[in-house]
Amino acid sequence: MPRTIGKLAKQAGVNIETIRFYERKGLIEQPAKPLSGYRHYPDETLRRIYFIKHSQALGFTLSEIGSLLKLNDMPCGQVQELAENKLLSVQQKIADLQSLQQALNKLLRQCENNKDKSCCPIIDSLQPGS
Repeated sequence: MPRTIGKLAKQAGVNIETIRFYERKGLIEQPAKPLSGYRHYPDETLRRIYFIKHSQALGFTLSEIGSLLKLNDMPCGQVQELAENKLLSVQQKIADLQSLQQALNKLLRQCENNKDKSCCPIIDSLQPGS
């Protein structure tokens, strides 16, 4: 069921400006404007916006989402490779965060056991040469 940009935005849960932004980025197509009246967006556009929003929620950037949309008609192996690369990136971020967590836990334990209240192990660890 074709809809105007306002109805599309409402159904998709986004702003009209978001739809225009997606059009400028080439993520969705802007339908031709009839001689009289408003542009009407097909169901496919709504599905693409849902796809974009869901992909963003999974951590994909708009650039990566654009690549996914272009791969829609290509072999699954290429899409799988992109998803595997994203997974590696997420796993590295998790490892970095876990390392940070361990370092902060260590510093907090040092603070708890600190007998010299005139210095702070956390501040000391941030000083150059520590």
